[in-house]
Amino acid sequence: MTEDIVRSQKAPEPVGAYPHARRAGAFLYLSGVGPRKKGSKDIPGVTLNAAGEIIDYDIEAQCHSVFNNVRDVLEDSGASWDDLVDVTVFLTNMKDDFKTYNRIYADYFASNQPCRTTVEVLSLPTPIAIELKCIALIKD
Repeated sequence: MTEDIVRSQKAPEPVGAYPHARRAGAFLYLSGVGPRKKGSKDIPGVTLNAAGEIIDYDIEAQCHSVFNNVRDVLEDSGASWDDLVDVTVFLTNMKDDFKTYNRIYADYFASNQPCRTTVEVLSLPTPIAIELKCIALIKD
């Protein structure tokens, strides 16, 4: 079943022992996708102190970056943005970031509106403010 594992050439490298995505039948399951840039630990819109802690961030920059990273994984998997059927969004600051994230999300999902769940979490594995977990239905 290893042929069903997707390792994107365009998306940032995973931060753990997992693939970018995995196909199971007609469904494509994406691992959590954050806003990092490929080949770098840099996170768009994030300023870190010497200890690697977030001192400032721009949720808008992170939203655009994470949506672009999801698109890259989808395309490298043979899927497209319009194939998304379910999106789970993890935010680290719902109170301050939801309004901006929701506005940007509406722009990216103007034509395709998958089911969506948004959850606030205390932290994510890297110093990011947003991560997406997605499921796509691939139309053969």
